[in-house]
Amino acid sequence: MAFEQIEAFLKKMQSEPELKNEVLAASTADDVARIALKLGFEFSGDELLRMSGKKVGSITVRKTDLPGEYN
Repeated sequence: MAFEQIEAFLKKMQSEPELKNEVLAASTADDVARIALKLGFEFSGDELLRMSGKKVGSITVRKTDLPGEYN
């Protein structure tokens, strides 16, 4: 279920430059999930991270490692 929600959100993001900019400015996957939730898409930051490296349309999901981040 989460995959379909993420896929639908990413497709919406492709067609809305303002949304894409908001997502690109987000610091964490949880921040992206909160943006999506405000628009009616339900998934967690962890579910989004599990899609790292996968491509949906013209968007590739990538995890960005932040300096000082612990794994």
